[in-house]
Amino acid sequence: MSHAYHLDDTICALSTPAGSGAIAVVRLSGKDAFRISDKVFVSRQKKLADQETHTAHFGRLVDGDAILDEVVAVIFKNPRSFTGEDVVEFSCHGSTFI
Repeated sequence: MSHAYHLDDTICALSTPAGSGAIAVVRLSGKDAFRISDKVFVSRQKKLADQETHTAHFGRLVDGDAILDEVVAVIFKNPRSFTGEDVVEFSCHGSTFI
């Protein structure tokens, strides 16, 4: 099955080498980056989409009720990111499990 990719798709990818470092950076980029990140990132602050651009936020990555990791989320809002899109970067503990 093939998928037709579009230039406006939101993408998620590991931005650091897999499994070898102490920190792993996972990047979401595109129009749905904040909508997606607000489903998996929980903090005491308001939603990432409501924060100022170019700021860092401590919180937890979750899958439903399960806590996956404590992370730092750095946000870049369009058009003030390198790609001109909304970007959320999660700095997680580096391991194949996480």
